[in-house]
Amino acid sequence: MQTKKIFLPESEIPRQWYNVAADMPTPMEPPLHPGTGQPVGPEDLAPIFPMPLIEQEVSQERFIDIPDEVLEQYLIWRPSPLYRAYGLEKFLDTPAKIYFKNEGVSPAGSHKPNTAIAQAYYNKISGTKRIITETGAGQWGSALSYCCALFGLECKVYMVKVSYQQKPYRRMMMETWGGTCVASPSTETEAGRKILEQNPDSPGSLGIAISEAVEMAVQDDEAKYALGSVLNHVMLHQTVNGLECQKQMKIAGDYPDIIIGCAGGGSNFAGLCFPYVRDKVNGKDIDIIAVEPTACPTMTRGPFAYDFGDNNQMTPLLPMHTLGHTFVPEGIHAGGLRYHGMAPLISQLILDNIIRPVAIAQLETFEAGITFAKTEGFISAPETTHAIAEVIRQAIQAKEEAKEKVILFNWSGHGLVDMAAYDAYLSGKLADHELAQEEIQRALDDIAPLPKPKQYTG
Repeated sequence: MQTKKIFLPESEIPRQWYNVAADMPTPMEPPLHPGTGQPVGPEDLAPIFPMPLIEQEVSQERFIDIPDEVLEQYLIWRPSPLYRAYGLEKFLDTPAKIYFKNEGVSPAGSHKPNTAIAQAYYNKISGTKRIITETGAGQWGSALSYCCALFGLECKVYMVKVSYQQKPYRRMMMETWGGTCVASPSTETEAGRKILEQNPDSPGSLGIAISEAVEMAVQDDEAKYALGSVLNHVMLHQTVNGLECQKQMKIAGDYPDIIIGCAGGGSNFAGLCFPYVRDKVNGKDIDIIAVEPTACPTMTRGPFAYDFGDNNQMTPLLPMHTLGHTFVPEGIHAGGLRYHGMAPLISQLILDNIIRPVAIAQLETFEAGITFAKTEGFISAPETTHAIAEVIRQAIQAKEEAKEKVILFNWSGHGLVDMAAYDAYLSGKLADHELAQEEIQRALDDIAPLPKPKQYTG
């Protein structure tokens, strides 16, 4: 009988996270202070983050130890299984071998607790009483609510309004774990009220929700802010997944030719691919593909520039691919892929041709999700279906080329609380959204006065 799942014993869980910054072909440019335009120092970040996370954000150490208290909580679901997608291979009649790392087995149903547990732990030991954050589709907000409960912290989440309305069960998950969820933009903050004055029907955006969360956090001496993607320390924590996967692929006797993940801010993609980025930098021939929506084409159509991480210009300026901090995307169901910027680490690796991005339209991704559900059984989050759509493209290409390729992708979360999105697709209510160039230009005009990185591509 064929082996479907490859497990690691708990004794094989990685004891360290991998920091790709130590192996970057091109050194990263620094984040800049939003007021002075000068490189940000640890003291500038102290009102927002606890010092252990600030130290990880700027670290150049290749490996960073995972605290025992974090490992203990990881064992609730880690190591996560690696699956061979025999059903999908057969359906596509492809010579390719397809593997997927199942991150949907966490209590929150996604990869997000990999960093939420670490961030909750470091906040706890630093004396933080409550964490304030934002969320798009609700995966990050639910994960952080869960992990705050593990460490006895309060959690407040500003959820992008269109997703708040589309995905009520994510809000219920947050509340079940003790979190508080507010639709953003809200009347609770100056940032939210400003947006609502301009557009009372604003659907919200991650940039707006970040502004609200940061504003509330800096006004509360007992609170800190937490981000679920984009930043270096978030990418770091996610690599526990890729490090496990390398061990599992070795057990399988295969090595990937192609690695695929969906990318909104970049965390699930980085978690799987960064350990393999190190292999590629050291000479391995791997095609590493980041998939985004055509409705929010940050990597494929946005310039590499300095930009704010939030709508209200409160965060440091980050060197990243961006559509502009005022960009408000269409209300596609992949809410976790609706962010205007991409992680600086991933952005730099794109410039260095280590990673390549592609954009796929909404209907193709849902078709791929349906195909995966019918062949592998699992119902995928709308974000994850973007990765599956590219997997299918690559598997078909392997068939056309008659090449036995090994394809690995990150199954970043289940869609069991996203069934309204599938209902909309199955009833013909979804549409593709190709972002007009004038919409991109309107948002990019707002960043024209900002400092430019050395590798500016605008």
